Amino acid sequence: MGRLEGKVAVILGASNAESMGAATARRFVQEGAKLVLAARRKEAVEAVARDVGGVAVACDITVEEDLAALAKAALDHFGRLDIAVNYAGVESGGPLIETSAETFRQAADVHFVGTALFIKQMALAMAQGGSIITASSLTVLVQAPGLSAYAGSKGGADALVRVAANELGERNIRVNAIAPGFTKSAMTAGYFAVEAVTRAFLKEIPLGRFATVEDVANCALWLASDEALVTGQVIDVTAGQSLRRTPRPDEFV
Repeated sequence: MGRLEGKVAVILGASNAESMGAATARRFVQEGAKLVLAARRKEAVEAVARDVGGVAVACDITVEEDLAALAKAALDHFGRLDIAVNYAGVESGGPLIETSAETFRQAADVHFVGTALFIKQMALAMAQGGSIITASSLTVLVQAPGLSAYAGSKGGADALVRVAANELGERNIRVNAIAPGFTKSAMTAGYFAVEAVTRAFLKEIPLGRFATVEDVANCALWLASDEALVTGQVIDVTAGQSLRRTPRPDEFV
């Protein structure tokens, strides 16, 4: 207990109690952090904020003014910002030759440009240094078919993480990403309801179980704490699936 005592954290993407953002919020509070939670719709994040005693803010990751206001909310309410976690994402599936330019641009706007602006604005508010954490994906590590827009934009964000870590080290700011595997959350609950899907995925996981949002939150806790002398890394939280592959769609039948 107390690994984040005295620290202030922003978590973007905590609009559902079953989300990685909400699980991370609960874990951070257990360790003493004060929280500002954000999502595009303020009413969606307010319930989670009430549960953990945090402040709720509306923030669209594609709008830089929103991100600047999010960082300012931490300074206004708590006087500092030490930790910033970004779980914002958008689903972007389909074969490459069937994917529209609009889909590619939307994925890039959220995952690549949004991540860059999130890192920028959070770093500007971290006067005492800190830890910035973003969400990568198993789909970047194993190049799953049908996810060119999603994995491509996430992969670009991984490169951003490494460049930002190199630049921001002199400010004592660590920048890392977490790559979750196929994890049950508000976004993936429908897939987990299909036994053929879960069976196909489990066959590709060396540790024999799915990672949970709590597993992701524990990784975020370590990266946020002073224990992690780590920067510029993409941490694999896939239970080993990145050593193998993702199932083909025909294996779900």
